[in-house]
Amino acid sequence: MAYEMRFCPNCAGTLAPIAQMEDSGEKVRLRCAACGWTHWNNPTPVLAAIVEVDGKVLLARNAAWPPKMFALITGFMEAGESPQEGVARELKEETNLDAHTVTLVGTYEFLRMNQVIIAFHVQASGTVRLSPELLEYRMMELQDLKCWPAGTGYALADWLRSRGREPVFFTAQEHQEWRHGLVQPKET
Repeated sequence: MAYEMRFCPNCAGTLAPIAQMEDSGEKVRLRCAACGWTHWNNPTPVLAAIVEVDGKVLLARNAAWPPKMFALITGFMEAGESPQEGVARELKEETNLDAHTVTLVGTYEFLRMNQVIIAFHVQASGTVRLSPELLEYRMMELQDLKCWPAGTGYALADWLRSRGREPVFFTAQEHQEWRHGLVQPKET
């Protein structure tokens, strides 16, 4: 479900699209006519983990996803933590695994959700115990990994290249089947 900002958090006035001069020129943003507050609508940082355990990569299926859809462990960064601390926390919360090394892979856009993904390779150990938000997981050999054409899929592809492997992406039909049943957020 997508939420939209409608009221000013400063004075409770109604927000409206108002043009104003900014460093790059005139820009229309949601602003409060009463107090001048601006809703910047900055992207949300999301952390993603390419989790490696004993040479295999863990992919998981979220409870809200269709049966064939497995992907990286992801979660929102929280205030007061570094991205490295956040990805280790998310890994522990969602899988019960302990992160030992956390190495930046890169940053990736996810414009559809107004997110920026910060992806890490995480070497981990422990016994997998999934949180209620995840239904199942798979431990994949590197040669069996297929990448998807979206933010975390591009991160996985970059990581595979760093390991000397040319990534294989889903075909258009495979990607459609992979996503079959996924509810798309409404465009506004």
